[in-house]
Amino acid sequence: MSGVLVAGGAVAALFASTFSAQGAAPMTDAPSERITVNIQTINGSGCRAGTAAVAVSEDNTAFTVTYSDYLAQVGVGASPTDFRKNCQLNLGVHIPSGFTYAIASVDYRGFAHLEDGATGLQKAQYYFQGSSQTASETYDFDGPYSDNWHTSDDTEVAELVYAPCGEQRNFNINTELRVGAGESDPRRSTSFMAMDSTDSAVSTTYHMTWLRCDTN
Repeated sequence: MSGVLVAGGAVAALFASTFSAQGAAPMTDAPSERITVNIQTINGSGCRAGTAAVAVSEDNTAFTVTYSDYLAQVGVGASPTDFRKNCQLNLGVHIPSGFTYAIASVDYRGFAHLEDGATGLQKAQYYFQGSSQTASETYDFDGPYSDNWHTSDDTEVAELVYAPCGEQRNFNINTELRVGAGESDPRRSTSFMAMDSTDSAVSTTYHMTWLRCDTN
């Protein structure tokens, strides 16, 4: 079976407690001018330099992060430190003048193989540069499990809070994968969780929503 989890608390709490869009008009379509999202810094055992990439959708409504070497594992073939992997990204989000944005929802995807008795964990934390407020969400998985997994955070429209108009705020993303042997036998088997791009459909997607800034 697929691991599909849905939660709304983390994103709502984050963007309702950070910045408000002063002088912004009601919700509008995404700008036609292309936006860019660049990795400013990258750190962590799950995303060595060169193993993460960012792409923006053609319609400017989302950006995706893909990883090529993000795997946590325990058991046969695993080193003692492989049970936990993490990635810290600092993203520069450059948007056209006259617009501001918020993150409306986030989808995380990967693949997991957990032996009977083993456990897995996926955690995400994200915040705007300059904000003392952070939000995180943790999802637990129990073996036996061998399938794609998907977790999702969603924000109600009324709770969306946008970055301030006319200011550049980098977006920080911290993620973590963790696997525990639990009651399984790590001498005879391997359990793992991956969030990598071996499948082109496996990526993290950040869905954006837009406002037009009042320039008067």
